Amino acid sequence: MKPKELDRINELARLKKTRPLTPEETAEQETLRRAYIAEWRKGAIEILEGVRIQRPDGSIVPLKKKTDK
Repeated sequence: MKPKELDRINELARLKKTRPLTPEETAEQETLRRAYIAEWRKGAIEILEGVRIQRPDGSIVPLKKKTDK
């Protein structure tokens, strides 16, 4: 995410504390937040995909994605 976009997210958060946001500002804030969260998730997934676990027998295996039962 670009620094300008992060600055805008923070600016809108500060404005929201002092006055109600206009509908346009609220929509912009929501769009920016969704983009930020999507980028954060992508980075977290990349980090987790690079994690390796060393088992007691000395073997090193990647993390497995948890499956719902």
